[in-house]
Amino acid sequence: MNEPDEFTNVQVDHDTLPDYRRVSIHPVTPAFVPYAVISACGFWLVVVAVAAGIHWLPLTPWDAGRWPLLAMTFGMVLMLWFGLIAWLDARRRGWALREHDLVYRYGVIWRKTVILPFARIQHVETTSGPLERWLGLMRVKCFTAGGVSSDLTVEGLDIAAARKVRQYLLEQIQDDQPDDSGDAPEARLSGSIDDEEPEHVDEARDDRSD
Repeated sequence: MNEPDEFTNVQVDHDTLPDYRRVSIHPVTPAFVPYAVISACGFWLVVVAVAAGIHWLPLTPWDAGRWPLLAMTFGMVLMLWFGLIAWLDARRRGWALREHDLVYRYGVIWRKTVILPFARIQHVETTSGPLERWLGLMRVKCFTAGGVSSDLTVEGLDIAAARKVRQYLLEQIQDDQPDDSGDAPEARLSGSIDDEEPEHVDEARDDRSD
């Protein structure tokens, strides 16, 4: 009888750990820059337009005073700020595929690096909005077990790259699926449900025969 292996919990020297930052990050496609700027400035552009309309509307039923002008100025400042942040973020965004995981890096003030192992991915899909399709962009969404929304969304890919990434991820998660039965797929699929009837069906037949 084989004795179980003795449990060990040896401390790992942190100086010997590999540096995840050494991965070669691929920048997103240049078409993502205008998309990010337009998406970030769209809301504040509407605020500025509404404030300007109220300020110069000749038939205003109330005296708005300086509030529309202040709202327009405040909206323009925020629009320029968020547009600048989106522009910097789009130029620094990147992604990479490794042997066992997907890496996505984004952010300007707070830099964030997300590493998603293939073993956690349950479903992958590609989506694109009207503006993304017009610019030739597509995003890849990765879903893990138990999640309703996507756990990682890779933005800034062109259509060809997004489809290649999706296909690669699907192949990887199919290869990582565990084989609980230990039989070959052909052996599991070759059987039929009529080869072995459930036990409760046999008991029901015995009762009818009595």
